[in-house]
Amino acid sequence: MSLYSKQEWFSNIKGDTLSGIVVALALIPEAIAFSIIAGVDPKVGLYASFCIAVIIAFTGGRPGMISAATGAMALLMVTLVREHGLEYLLAATLLTGVLQIIAGYLKLADLMRFVSRSVVTGFVNALAILIFMAQLPELTDVTWHVYAMTMAGLGIIYLFPYLPVIGKSIPSPLVCIVVLTAVYMISGMDIRSVGDMGELPDTLPVFLWPSVPMNLETLWIILPYALMLTVVGLLESMMTATIVDDLTDTPSNKNRECKGQGLANIGSGLLGGMAGCAMIGQSVINIKSGGRTRLSTLIAGVVLLMMVVFLSDWVSQIPMAALVAVMIMVSIGTFSWESIRDLKKHPLSTNIVMLATVAVTVSTHNLAIGVFVGVLLAALFFANKVGNILYIGSREIEAGKEREYQVVGQVFFASSERFTAAFDLKESIEKVTIDLSRAHFWDVTAVQALDRIVIKFRREGTEVELVGLSEASATVVDRYAVHNDPEAVEKLMGGH
Repeated sequence: MSLYSKQEWFSNIKGDTLSGIVVALALIPEAIAFSIIAGVDPKVGLYASFCIAVIIAFTGGRPGMISAATGAMALLMVTLVREHGLEYLLAATLLTGVLQIIAGYLKLADLMRFVSRSVVTGFVNALAILIFMAQLPELTDVTWHVYAMTMAGLGIIYLFPYLPVIGKSIPSPLVCIVVLTAVYMISGMDIRSVGDMGELPDTLPVFLWPSVPMNLETLWIILPYALMLTVVGLLESMMTATIVDDLTDTPSNKNRECKGQGLANIGSGLLGGMAGCAMIGQSVINIKSGGRTRLSTLIAGVVLLMMVVFLSDWVSQIPMAALVAVMIMVSIGTFSWESIRDLKKHPLSTNIVMLATVAVTVSTHNLAIGVFVGVLLAALFFANKVGNILYIGSREIEAGKEREYQVVGQVFFASSERFTAAFDLKESIEKVTIDLSRAHFWDVTAVQALDRIVIKFRREGTEVELVGLSEASATVVDRYAVHNDPEAVEKLMGGH
């Protein structure tokens, strides 16, 4: 589908417009909060969110997904900002963008196929928990008014869609924000509002080249941070794209998304913003509010800037309780409740991978570490499972003279020891036939195990014949096997 097709831009104008406004409203306090986490002025996060959302709308590979300044990225910037200042952060943001573009051209997004469904589920659940936990400070040590407003907000969000005619035409989160803001302004109750989060910018962003020395020393300072930002940013974006794919039943171009993220971060760095990536919470808000195309992402970015620059007096009046209610809806909607029910049905290994991903992500607040642990466990369980699917039987063809071994299953690094142990190398016999017609050799470790068996039989004076080797296995065996090369045999056996 063309990047600028009507389908990708104007097939859902009303839904995209309204959802974009909802996202813009929800983005403002988050961008301010992430700026505070990173140790920079609120306008850095707000400018970044505007810039990234607008650019990714044109360059991204997943229509309807929201990208902006994120907490996961902000946490990685803290040390750089504290030790070297904002200018070095802007330089690191530019380098992050370049690295993400390179990742896109190298098609690194294709590596997502190695992330199992249980890891994605764990990631989603962990994010839902983190989104909910992020709201707790706003609900701690506060007056009853905050709880009442939050409950009222949740009531509007979940009950408004049931109203006839208008219930389905206007996103309930938008209604929640407008109604609670009106109640707050009329009542004058003493609760936190967006204005209490930090000072909103009063000017449009301007072109800003980082004032840092252009030398190797600067590169070595920013490179470790840029690499971490690249990995975490792309990982979160790819995972979010997968989730939005599932929510909308539409595909995405993840390699294009990598390049788009890179261009967006370069744009952000040049306008005084910090690095960002896809936001699962805001993307879910967008989809649940009716957003589907690139237009929703563009409107979210443009409306965000217009609001904070030209409507700051109004935006600052939005009570945090309204936005807390929206984010609680997001956490409830994001969490995979089916995964709890599936714990009984799924195998233990799948459950362990999912729960480990949740536990590590929530405890470290680092999405990359959580996903890495999940992928590692999934790979280990898979290797162990496949490694156990190996049967080696034997039958005596001629007593004391000839024996046939039948190998059935996968032979690779995890099953090579089982493969080796199944052969009686001390048996006094003239000939051994190894039937490999139902076996598959995957790697060098498997071929070396076969080599050792053949060589040891021959040293005992036994003739060895390999039969039935499949074409795929033969390719690996012919390339790496050494049992017919006397010099290589000595090297392999190493005196054994």
